[in-house]
Amino acid sequence: MESINEMWNLVCDELRRSLNSDVIYNIWFAPIEIVSFDGEKIELAVSEFKRTTIEKQFGQNLRDAVKTVLGFDAEIVMVDPEVATATIHTTNTAPDKTVSGTESNTFDSFVVGPSNRFAYQAAKATAEKPGGDFNPLYIYGSSGLGKTHLMCAIRNYILEKTPDANIMFTRGEDFVNMIVEGIRTKNMNYIHDRYRNCDILLLDDIQFIAGKQQTQEEFFHTFNALTADGKQIVVTSDVAPKEISNLEERIRTRLESGLIADISAPDFETRMAIIQRKAASLGFDIPQDVVEYIAEKVKTNIRQLEGAVKKIHALVNLEGTSISIAMAQSAIKDLASEGLPVDELVKKLIAETSRTYSVPVEDLCSKKKDAKTAKARQIAIYCIRECTELTQQDISEYFGGRDRTAIHYAIEKTAPLVEKDSALRKVVENIMKNAREQ
Repeated sequence: MESINEMWNLVCDELRRSLNSDVIYNIWFAPIEIVSFDGEKIELAVSEFKRTTIEKQFGQNLRDAVKTVLGFDAEIVMVDPEVATATIHTTNTAPDKTVSGTESNTFDSFVVGPSNRFAYQAAKATAEKPGGDFNPLYIYGSSGLGKTHLMCAIRNYILEKTPDANIMFTRGEDFVNMIVEGIRTKNMNYIHDRYRNCDILLLDDIQFIAGKQQTQEEFFHTFNALTADGKQIVVTSDVAPKEISNLEERIRTRLESGLIADISAPDFETRMAIIQRKAASLGFDIPQDVVEYIAEKVKTNIRQLEGAVKKIHALVNLEGTSISIAMAQSAIKDLASEGLPVDELVKKLIAETSRTYSVPVEDLCSKKKDAKTAKARQIAIYCIRECTELTQQDISEYFGGRDRTAIHYAIEKTAPLVEKDSALRKVVENIMKNAREQ
C-alpha cells in the first residue's frame, strides 16, 4: 500500500459492501479522514456528533472492515478533527490489491515509442509470466516518464488474471518508514510475514533505501527469500543500479542479475500520441496544430504533457472557449518552467503561496501545523511538483527537510481537490502564473 490513505480507501470499500447502503456510508463514513496508523492503532478524525452513533450502530462494521483489509484487529481511536494531527505518519504493513487512482494505468493506456518500447515489452512479458526469465525486473529513468505506470500495469494485469495474487506495492520511502516503525514497535516478524510471503513485490523508487543499513538488510533477505521461491520482484529507480550511491554491493549485484530496462524522454511523435491519448481519455479532441505546438514545447516530462491537456479541457468546459494555440500557450505557461532556474522558481512559488494565503514564508517552510499553515504548505508543495521535475526528497529540502511522506501526502491530498474544485484550481493556476511573471 502506498500510504495510510490507500489503506483507508480499502477499508471504506469494505464498509460500503458490508453496510450495503450508499446513503448510510455517505452520511456517516465518507467525511471521515484517517489521521495516523502506527501498525497497531488507527486514529480517525470524527466529529463528536457522529462519534457516538458510529460506535454504537456501526462499530462492528468498522472493526470488521479494518480486520479484512489489514488481516488483524487494530485499535480504532476517534478524535476531534480540530485537534487531529496535521502530519500523517505513514506505515505500510498490509497486503496491497489496488492502489487508489492507478486502476487506469494499464498496458493498453501506455503510449509506446522508441524511448520506452523495450521497458514496455519487458514489463508485459513479466506480467504474463511472473517469476520467469526477467526476475528481478529493474526499470529506470527520469521522473515523469512512465516507470510507475508500467509497474501499476504489471500489477493490474496480474490481478485481472489472478485476483487472489498477493501483491505488495510500495515506494522506497514507505519501505524505509515501515522498517523504522517495525523496529520501534518490535513488530518485525509481522513485516517479514507480509513481504517474504507475497507473490509479487513491486518497489517503486528503490534508490531511497540506499544508505539505510537496516532497511537494506531487510530488503536483501526479502529479495533472497522471494527469488528462492520463484516469486517476482520489480523495482524502479531514477538511475541504473551502478549509479545509486550508498547502495550495498550485494544488493546492487542482485539487481543487476535480472533484466535492466531504461526509459528516456519521448520523441516528438510519441509526445503527440501521448497528448492525443490523454485528450481521448477525457472525451475531447485537440486540433493537430495545437497538439504539435504542445509536443514541441514540452519535451521531457509526460506529466506536464498530460497536465497541459487537462488544463485545456478545463478551460473548454469552464469558459466554453475554442481550442487554440493561445490556449495551449496559457496551459503550458502554468506548467513548464520557461527557462527559470529551478531554485528561483521554487522560491517564487513559495513566496506567491505565502502572499495568497497570508502565511509567512518562514511558517510555510517550518514544521508549524496549524490548519491555515498546513493547507498553504500543501498548496505550495503541489505547485512545486506541477512546475518542476524535482523529486519529493528535493522538495522536502525547501520545507525544513521534513519527512518525504509529508510531501507525498500533500501532493496526494491536493491533486484531487484541484481537479474537482474550480475555485481552488484557479487559485493554484494564479500562484503558478504569478510566480513565473514576477
